[in-house]
Amino acid sequence: MKAAAERLGITSAAVGQRIRSLEDYLGTDLLMRGRSGLQPTRVLDQAIADLRVAFEALDRATDTLDFQRVSEIHIVADPDWAELWLMPRLPEFRNEHPNLLFCINGSGDVPVRLGSPDMRITCDDSDGEVLYRDLMVPVTTPENTRRIADFDTVYQMEGMPLLHIKAQLEHEDHLGWVDWFKKFGQRETGPERGVNYPNARLALDGVRQNVGFLVCNLSLVLHDIERGTMVYPFPLSQHLVVANPYRLALRRDVKARAPVMRFAEWLRSKSRETQAGIDAVKNRS
Repeated sequence: MKAAAERLGITSAAVGQRIRSLEDYLGTDLLMRGRSGLQPTRVLDQAIADLRVAFEALDRATDTLDFQRVSEIHIVADPDWAELWLMPRLPEFRNEHPNLLFCINGSGDVPVRLGSPDMRITCDDSDGEVLYRDLMVPVTTPENTRRIADFDTVYQMEGMPLLHIKAQLEHEDHLGWVDWFKKFGQRETGPERGVNYPNARLALDGVRQNVGFLVCNLSLVLHDIERGTMVYPFPLSQHLVVANPYRLALRRDVKARAPVMRFAEWLRSKSRETQAGIDAVKNRS
């Protein structure tokens, strides 16, 4: 379910809702949960071979038909990256190319299409060219830094309000406060306590409203740092390195589509700017 959600650029809950809708439409169960996890029911198991052939044929037909939709760019991306990194920068590209239409994670100027997207942007160990490598840093508002300025010099964060992104507490490969305190100290108890948010956008809204302190991707807050709406409460040397970079994977036929390639090159350019900002932080630490 998680892999399907990542491939589609939606949540696992949304995948479950789609499966339930399909089961209601067909009038039969497709999946059952056993001791070893989700398994296909007997009726689905009997249909899988034919479905695979049908979907492969549908993909080929879709590739042929979608090739004519040269003014559309379909993207599946890490949701936080799409909302917090891409969307604030996208108007610049659209001003230069006003006739191009976008569908990002299933929504935008045009509806989602069948078949593979033109490009995927991920932050995992999947294939693709590297866009940039990120850091995880604590951030808060200038007002909150004064709360710890005169506090215990050894455990400055003891009792301070912590904000967490849900994935940081549920998955070992998502770095957060637990990892930061383990490496840098500053707090003895309750590193996992605090307010949990489903995604980075809502967590960063909490930071801006002075709810507390958050460990998040540096690339997603560079503009906030530049504007002074957020600050680093600790020396920049106290950062965590994200295991996997953001990567760009292009569909095999897009080299023949000039608009997609122009957008890909623009992404590379903006990623180089972001990498330069991240490297500047590392060099100051």
